[in-house]
Formats: sequence, structure tokens, C-alpha cells
Amino acid sequence: MEFFRNPNIQFLKYKWYFLAFSLVFSLAGLISMGVRKHNTGEWVPLGVEFRGGTVVYVKFTHPPDNNAIRSAIDKSGLHNARIQRFGEAKNNEVLIALDIKETSEQALDQGKNQIISALEPVTPAAGKKDLNNASALDVSEFLMSKDPLHAGTDAAQRYAALAQQITSFRDKDSGGVLSSVNDVSRGGIAAEVVGSLNDGFYVSDFAVRNVEIVGPQVGQQLQTQAKLAILYSLLGMLVYLWFRFELIYGVAAVVACFHDTLITVGAFSLLNIEISLTVVAAVLTLVGYSMNDTIVVFDRIRENVKLLRRESLAEIVDRSINQTLSRTVLTSGLTFLTVLSLFLFGGEVLHGFSLALVIGIVIGTYSSIFIASPMLVAYQDWRLRKARQPAQVAVASGRRDREKVRAKG
Repeated sequence: MEFFRNPNIQFLKYKWYFLAFSLVFSLAGLISMGVRKHNTGEWVPLGVEFRGGTVVYVKFTHPPDNNAIRSAIDKSGLHNARIQRFGEAKNNEVLIALDIKETSEQALDQGKNQIISALEPVTPAAGKKDLNNASALDVSEFLMSKDPLHAGTDAAQRYAALAQQITSFRDKDSGGVLSSVNDVSRGGIAAEVVGSLNDGFYVSDFAVRNVEIVGPQVGQQLQTQAKLAILYSLLGMLVYLWFRFELIYGVAAVVACFHDTLITVGAFSLLNIEISLTVVAAVLTLVGYSMNDTIVVFDRIRENVKLLRRESLAEIVDRSINQTLSRTVLTSGLTFLTVLSLFLFGGEVLHGFSLALVIGIVIGTYSSIFIASPMLVAYQDWRLRKARQPAQVAVASGRRDREKVRAKG
């Protein structure tokens, strides 16, 4: 299948415009990272996996307002918290990242309790607990104290089972939050128990679903491993292309991949989007994708160099890019549409991953044509100039020697 039949576009004619484009965006990303490093100590906005800290997952009964949540958390003394929507919009969930970096059980409870106290809109009645954030043990102990069923000797066992039934109904059947205490009656709970629960519990409009902690040492280790993964992939591709083609081909391809990575990471810095492990996976994916596209063009250039010996390398490069243009548009276009759909409809969890791929596919395809290929021509021009210099020096030296001979004669 061909989109273009015998195209004859002079790509290298416009190389300086595209090199200027790359320079502008690369510098913009580097300046953004430098400013961020000066202000926050981080080159790029890092996810909790790299930064270390406590992540609290909160579900609301209504669409959450991130500004109101941030204001409430700031008032409670939890500054610099990072808040973002999580999952599908209809689930009304947010992820709140705190700078609590201890890895003990107490730290888990601390993060949960601080978020709960920050988000409670009003002070509950004396002695009442929030059923949306109560544990099965809390419910069991309260029912034991009230004994609404007059259970007798097996009260502990019966109320423990009832507490598990209530919290299971809340977490599984009600999506984690109850709109009222009476909702538990829909889970098969006896009216006497529901009435007793109303005496000791109320329901807020949110529930803390989960708390996770990443220690600072683990975060630093993941940072190091992510950097090494990208570095080793680039070095491995350099060695492969060195053996398959020539060293200059490998250098050009790796420079193009580094260019793609720099612009992608710089875009995340400019947009203030956190880089998580999934984003690193996307960067490694686009490095491989960009390299594959570059190798296709390089392979055609190598074939044409053998066939078209009378043409200059610049003409051969243009011809090779034109010959692979239909393939490039077809593969890159379809891949771009796929990752764009993932970005638009994949939800908050895949937002960073899909955004990195959207940027990377465009930049990777562009760099194969306007970054990697012109480097081959520039290298050959440099070698030709270097080869001419000794010859020019020899000619000039010979001319001087002849002039000296004439002068003596």
C-alpha cells in the first residue's frame, strides 16, 4: 500500500528550519528543567515512586474539586501535597501524594488520619465515628458495647462477622462510600443493628480507600535504575548499528534518540506532569520505536549508496527518505492514532504513559528524517573538507617552491 507514488521531496533543503525547531524545543525543556531544579531541587516533576512519600487514594460521593481539596489540606498543615484525578471520572477518585517518607505502620495510619481530619467538613457529634472510614474492628467493638442482638456468649464472633459484612458491603457493593448509615440495611443487616449504628456512626462524603508508602531509599534506587535502563538501551543500539552499518550511522541514530528523549522529558517539565514508572516505560518504548524507524531509512540509504554511485550522498539521502515515505506515514500514522486514542480515552492512570507515546511518536518519526539523516551528510562533508586540506597545502607548498626557484634563477 502506498500513500505517495514516486514522491520527490527535497527534505534536506529544509533541514535548517527543522534543526532550529529542535534547538528551540530542546532549549525550552532544558531551561524549564533548570528553573525547576533551582526552585524544587528536582530536574523534572517526579512521581512518588522516584521521590518517595505516602500516596493516599480517596473516593468521594460526588465529583471532587481539586482546588477545594488542596485548600483543605493546606489548612491542616499538609503543604506541597500533589493531587490528581485517578481512574475513570465517574468513580470520583483522587490520588493525594504526601511527603511522609517513613515506612512504618504508624506512617500508614498517620497519612490516612491526616487526610481524614483535613477533609472532614464539620466536627461530628461527640463520640461518633465516620462509617465510611471505619475499620471492621471499630464496627465490631461498637456493636459489642451496644449488643443490639443480645447475642450472649457468642457475641464476639457474631458481631465480628457482622462488622465484616457491613464493611464488605460498603467496599464492594457501594463502591467504598455510603451515602447514609441506613444504606447498610441493603446488605442484609438487621434493623436493630442499623439503629444501633446510627447512634455511634455518621457518614462523610469521602472514604480513604488505600494508603501506600515508598521509602526514600527505594525511590532513589528506582531513579538510578530508570536512568541506567535508558542509558544501556542507547549504548546497546549504538553497538548494534556500529556492527550492522558504520559507527557514524550508530552515532547519528543514538543522537536522534537522545534528542527524542530530551524533548519528551522537557515537555513533561514544561507541562508540570509527573514522570512515573509507566512514563519511563513509555520513553523506553519510543526509543525503540524511533530507532526502528531510523534503521529503515538507514538501510535504504546503504542500499542506494551501492546502486547510485554517481549521485551525491545528499541526493541519495533524499531519494531514500522518499522511497520509505509511504511506509513511514502508514506505520507512524496508525501507531499515532492508537496512542492518541489511549491518551483521550485511557483514563488518568494511563495519561502520562500515553502522553509520552503521543509526543514520542511524532518526534521520533520527525527525527529519523530531519536529525539522523542530515548527520550522515554533515559527516561526509566534514570528511571531504578534511581530505582536501592536505592536498591544498601540498599545492600551495609546491607553488611556493617553484617561485623560489625562479627567484634564484
